[in-house]
Amino acid sequence: MDIALSIGVMPERRKNRMNHNIAIDGPSGAGKSTLARKTAQKLGYLYLDTGAMYRAFGLYAIRRGIDFSLPDAENTEKIKLLAETFSIGISYEQGAQQVFVAGENVTALIRTPEVSLAASKVAVVPEVRLRLVALQRKIAAEHNVVMDGRDIGSYVLKDAGVKIFLTASAEVRAGRRLKELREKGNRKITFEEVLRDIQFRDENDSSRAFAPLVRAEDAVLLDTSALSEAESEEALLAIIRNKFGGEQNGIPESPV
Repeated sequence: MDIALSIGVMPERRKNRMNHNIAIDGPSGAGKSTLARKTAQKLGYLYLDTGAMYRAFGLYAIRRGIDFSLPDAENTEKIKLLAETFSIGISYEQGAQQVFVAGENVTALIRTPEVSLAASKVAVVPEVRLRLVALQRKIAAEHNVVMDGRDIGSYVLKDAGVKIFLTASAEVRAGRRLKELREKGNRKITFEEVLRDIQFRDENDSSRAFAPLVRAEDAVLLDTSALSEAESEEALLAIIRNKFGGEQNGIPESPV
């Protein structure tokens, strides 16, 4: 697996001695990516959407002929082989993460239900996770990051300075995901289809043997079912301020 990281036009920031990495975990559709991205922008941190990495691999697998309607056991060995040839690149343009597969920008192509299902399937294969986690840890060791995913606080960044478990009811999450898909031009998909996908991913992510979706013991629970996006953002920042108390406004003024 070939991996490349380019910071693009974002100023490169070296780690300070304190661990200011922020880990945000939670189920599919909880709004992790949106909140993590906005939080990173406010703090001047690097935002890393780890789910996009697995989605990119899922898209790669689909393009290489993997049929995810088949039982998982029939695809595992094929996915392991694909992990050896998979090439991923991560770049940042004005703070926005861009994902490349074999040199192609696939950022806009990995947000479909089909790719979402594939991502959940490939994520249970240890060979895939170990390679992508190695990259995630390397980035976090060199930069202050806001990283979101399924097992960031419990596995990828166990020593993160702040850990947050972000969640909402399956119905609320399905509604938010449907709105996102509608805004991107997908008018055919129904609420029921999105809800089934959400429920499937919840079960798959929570029951996988290797690094399942769990709330880390020291993670703060944030349920956004009844919160607006702005309220959720403020609640998350309040948790960070409380954790990083003693610095200006409770948030690192210069995370370099």
